[in-house]
Amino acid sequence: MITATDLSANFEAIKSLVLQGKTMEAFEKYYGDDVVMQENETPAIFGKAANRNRELNFFSKVTEFRAMEVKAVAYGEDVIISEWFVDYTHAEWGKVTHDQVSVQRWKDGKVVHERFYYAT
Repeated sequence: MITATDLSANFEAIKSLVLQGKTMEAFEKYYGDDVVMQENETPAIFGKAANRNRELNFFSKVTEFRAMEVKAVAYGEDVIISEWFVDYTHAEWGKVTHDQVSVQRWKDGKVVHERFYYAT
């Protein structure tokens, strides 16, 4: 089990990288090889390679990035729940402005499951 202090330090490192526009660097460092990621009710994506491709595809279509901030964070036993505000334009979806919640489950210092919840 990872301690609350470790979870907090890991989240702060991820947050810092993401807010600097280095999301893929955070992904490579803090996500496990067997990570499972899911957006709302869409089917989960299994494995680091498949999720890397999904992330790279997403970022390749962001045409304008206006804002991102962390609004709240909660820590549990091997779990981090964070609320984010995002504002960007995507080539396929247009302008996106919303709050989203990320639920991360951790094992051995790596994210092994992450699900995002937001209004569509």
